[in-house]
Amino acid sequence: MQTILSTSMAGARRMLWAVGKSLQEAVSVKESSTHLSFMQTSSGFTKRLGSTYTNAASFADDRPQFPGTGSKVRFTEKLDFLLPDTSPAIPVYRVIDRQGEVLDPTQKPELPEDVILDMYRKMVLLNTFDAIMLNVQRQGRISFYMTNYGEEAAHMGSAAALDPADVIFGQYREAGVFLWRGFTLDDMMNQCFSTHQDVHKGRMVPINYGSRDINFVTMSSPLATQIPQAAGAAYAMRMSGKPLCVTCYFGDGASSEGDAHAGFNFAATLDCPLLFFCRNNGYAISTPTSEQYRGDGIASRAAGYGISTIRVDGNDVFAVYNATKAAREICIKESKPVLIEAMTYRIGDHSTSDDSTTYRTSEEVHQFQQDSPITRLNTYLVKNGLWDPDKETTYREEAKSKVLEAFHGAKDRKKPPISDLMTDVYDRMPAHLERQAASMRRHVNIYSEQYPVQDFLEEDKAV
Repeated sequence: MQTILSTSMAGARRMLWAVGKSLQEAVSVKESSTHLSFMQTSSGFTKRLGSTYTNAASFADDRPQFPGTGSKVRFTEKLDFLLPDTSPAIPVYRVIDRQGEVLDPTQKPELPEDVILDMYRKMVLLNTFDAIMLNVQRQGRISFYMTNYGEEAAHMGSAAALDPADVIFGQYREAGVFLWRGFTLDDMMNQCFSTHQDVHKGRMVPINYGSRDINFVTMSSPLATQIPQAAGAAYAMRMSGKPLCVTCYFGDGASSEGDAHAGFNFAATLDCPLLFFCRNNGYAISTPTSEQYRGDGIASRAAGYGISTIRVDGNDVFAVYNATKAAREICIKESKPVLIEAMTYRIGDHSTSDDSTTYRTSEEVHQFQQDSPITRLNTYLVKNGLWDPDKETTYREEAKSKVLEAFHGAKDRKKPPISDLMTDVYDRMPAHLERQAASMRRHVNIYSEQYPVQDFLEEDKAV
């Protein structure tokens, strides 16, 4: 086997030499040029070949000239390893502290008071929606739900800093971004209850929202699948020339998947205007970050891929807003990716299928509840005379009424027609699927007493 491999490698080297020789003869290249341009007439397109090699004459400058190093690298005579324990940690950027005080007035975002209040109200509304829907799932009315407790500032702060036309790829805990962009409570309820008014026609797991109207690609449950997809979308955005970016949300657990590394590298090497937004909430389902990685969080990985990065206090809505706004400008003006690591804490269980008391203490959760995003922004608003206990009580009652109204409207709404189960995969349904759909309708019609047909919209029963 080794002989065969060696022979194959030798053949490959000869082929590369022959290609290089033919290029040398066919293309006139100036001695100082670092790029080769050639026309591949046989396939009818022009291709640019970027060469990282330098001319031999430049070796007079005694510095590393290897293709895999950058211009900043220098030789050293010291045998020093880079030790993770001695390397400085990336700091956490924040604007307001846990007492609601602005630490540096120059960092306070120029946001109108009504926008700040809208952030707070939507954070409370999301919190109320979560509380009610958690109970709805426990009652068996829906199959599954995931709360957003503790991560509301990461949602609202980032969403407010983006352009509505920016395309978003999310994971499954970005409900606040949907609310900010105009996704209504009715939209959310219809999706969770799989009603005929759900844009997905009842074919997605509850909370896997998506909406073309607000430029949010439908979420998927498998971890990290959206990260390389976002890189491709951002590359397309760059090619279109539009002054927009793509934002990709994911958690610390998703960053451990291979898809994340592929997405990072594609975005960096293809100069994609892609804003990676990592919600580091401490746990990948039940696995704490201490068991996920040994490096300095997720932000430290960006440098290895040549990506600008910042670590931000994810419980500080102002810090998240500032970081996202600045990152978006870099993405668009420089056509480069940026990674934001928002440090926060998942106060609730991972999902309704999880019991977090089996892997963390109630004392730990209670500690972080005291500094939740809602609590911190509330403290700021009260200190600045923008909010008070009476307004808090009134609004929480209003939020509860809105959520319950949406709930009662959706819970008895009919499901989509059964035939929708097989639509929207092909532009025109293939004959074999048409036969299967007809067979299914015949079966359901014959044995209708065995199926909850009364819960579905009626459809043409002709077969």
